[in-house]
Amino acid sequence: MATTFLTKTLSGSPTDNNKWTFSCWFKISKLANTNTLIYSNDGGTTWVTEVAISDAGKMVFQNKGSGGTTMNLTTNRLFRDVSAWYHVVAVFDSSNSTEADRQIIYINGVRETSFATNNPASLNEASTINDGYVLKIGKGNTSEYHDGSMSHINFIDGQALAPTVFGETDSTTGEWKIKTSPSVTYGTNGFFILKDGNSVTDQSGNSNNFTVAAGTLTNNKDNPSNNFATVNASAPATGNLTSLKYGNLELKQQNNPYAWPVTLCGHTGKWYWEQKVSALGTTAVGILKQDKFPQKDSVWYPFVQPTGYAYKNTGNKGNNNNDSSYGNSYTSGDILSVAFDQTNGTIWFGKNGTWQNNATDTQIAAGTTTYAAFSSMSTNGEFYGPFIYADGSTEVASNFGNGYFGITAVASAGTNASGNGVFEYDVPAGYTALSTKGLNL
Repeated sequence: MATTFLTKTLSGSPTDNNKWTFSCWFKISKLANTNTLIYSNDGGTTWVTEVAISDAGKMVFQNKGSGGTTMNLTTNRLFRDVSAWYHVVAVFDSSNSTEADRQIIYINGVRETSFATNNPASLNEASTINDGYVLKIGKGNTSEYHDGSMSHINFIDGQALAPTVFGETDSTTGEWKIKTSPSVTYGTNGFFILKDGNSVTDQSGNSNNFTVAAGTLTNNKDNPSNNFATVNASAPATGNLTSLKYGNLELKQQNNPYAWPVTLCGHTGKWYWEQKVSALGTTAVGILKQDKFPQKDSVWYPFVQPTGYAYKNTGNKGNNNNDSSYGNSYTSGDILSVAFDQTNGTIWFGKNGTWQNNATDTQIAAGTTTYAAFSSMSTNGEFYGPFIYADGSTEVASNFGNGYFGITAVASAGTNASGNGVFEYDVPAGYTALSTKGLNL
C-alpha cells in the first residue's frame, strides 16, 4: 500500500466493544519500518489500539495510552519474508475470564505462544478499534504505513473466532490457504473489504464501506491464492538501492552496479514477464542462476557469469563476459518482454511488442531456436530466475503478471492463453506468469 490507506468511522454502539476478531492476509514489501495493518485512536494520542509489524520485524497487538501500554502481545517470531503472504487473526475478548484468552494472535492458522512481551488485556478493558472512532486500514500514527499488499480483510464485531473460519489446511500440500467466503455473522460494526480485488465496498451486508483516504489502491493480481514474483528486498547490498515501491515492483537505483533478483523462480517450465524502463543509466535484464545471488561480487555483473544471460540497453546480449550484437537498443519509456523456456534452455527478448532478432510468437511457442538470444542453456532442473541490472540513475518497473507498471495499468492487455497474469503484450502460447499458480500448472 506504501502511502495508501483506508478509513471508516464505526458506530459508537457496537454489538460488543469488548469482543471482536480481525482477519487479514498481508504481504510485506519493506523491512525495518513499522507496517500497520489496523489502527484506531480516540481522536488524539490518549488511547490507541493497533495490530502492526514493528520496525524490529515483530507483530505487535496492543492498547496504549498516555499512561503507558496496558495490553501488549509482541511476538518473538520475525516477519521478514517478502516473498510470502501471511494470514493473521487477532482476537480481542477482554470479558473472557481466562486472562490468556483475552488477546490472541494466530499466524497461518497456528496460535502464537512465544512472546517478547506478554501482557494480556485486563478484565473488560476497552479498545478504540470498535468504539465509534475513525478506523484506519494500512496506516498507524504519522508515517507508519503498511508497505505491501493486503487482501480479504474481515472484522467481526461481537465474536471471538478461530482462524479456521477464514482459512484451512490444504489436504495435498499441508499449507494454510484462504477461505474466500467465510460464513460468519458480522455484528453491527463488522465488515469485509478487499475481497478478490481493490473494492472498499463492504461485502458483509452491513454497508460499512471504507474510503481511500490517500494514495492509489490498485487491483493487484498478487493474492493469497496466487503469489506473484516481486523484486527481492532481502537481497544483499541494499545500500545501492534508492527505493523499491509499489509492492517491490518498481526499482530505483543510483550509482554502483548491482543486479537485483526476484522472489520466485522455477526449475522447469516456460515463463514470461515484462519490464518498463522509466530512467536509463546502464541497464540489463535477463536470467541468472540463483546460487549466484548470495555472493555480492558475483552479481555486480551477472552477464560476466557463465550462468547469467542478459539483454543490455545497448542492444547487445551478454553472457560469460562476452558481448555480441543482438537487437535494438532501448531507453526510457520502452517496455521489454522476456520469454524464458527453462525446460529447453532458450530465451528470447522483445522491445515494445516486437521480438528481437526477427523472432515471432509462433516460433517462440514452437521452440524454434533460430532467432533466440540464447539456446542450449543448461537451465532445466536448476533454479534460474529474472534479474534487473542497474548502474547509474536507473528506474525499472516490473510486471510479473500483476497488470501494472508501478501504479499504471497496462494500456491494453495482450492475449494470454494460460489465463495466469495480465501483460501489456501477447504471451506466446505455452508460457505463463512466474507465480505459485504458474509453478503448479
